Amino acid sequence: MIGKAHTYKRDHINTDEIIPARYLNMDQEKDLALHAMEDIDKDFLNNVSEGDFIVAGEDFGCGSSREHAVWSLRGAGIRAVIADSFARIFYRNCLNNGFLAIESKGVADKISTKDEVEIDLKNGLLKNHTKNEEYEFIPLPDFAKKMLDAGGLLNYIIKNK
Repeated sequence: MIGKAHTYKRDHINTDEIIPARYLNMDQEKDLALHAMEDIDKDFLNNVSEGDFIVAGEDFGCGSSREHAVWSLRGAGIRAVIADSFARIFYRNCLNNGFLAIESKGVADKISTKDEVEIDLKNGLLKNHTKNEEYEFIPLPDFAKKMLDAGGLLNYIIKNK
């Protein structure tokens, strides 16, 4: 899968910055998407295209546990988040919702906003076509691949009854 990067060179982007708490009375992805990342990037929604990626530093998705953070990003067209590391609950919310989260150390220092990036899940590589570079990432566990392929935890359970 290939997409354009939206890079935030900082650590600890929390769920309230991904989708502010004042919008948690919504539960539709397209409604939440209208407010995704708005407190740290006012132009986020204007710059994102379907299939793009967010690239960030350590501990992405820290803070309160809310699936709304994943829903807002997916609703905005983000296909995956690539970060140095993820908060545990956010990472699990990604898997449960069939949303791709890739861990790759130092990635925010290597990939710039607007770089064209390809995620090669099979070989565990991020290919930066803009800079003609490749970076390894931590491979997804088999159970994670199965959940993602099914579209999330509930679909996986239904499929494997």
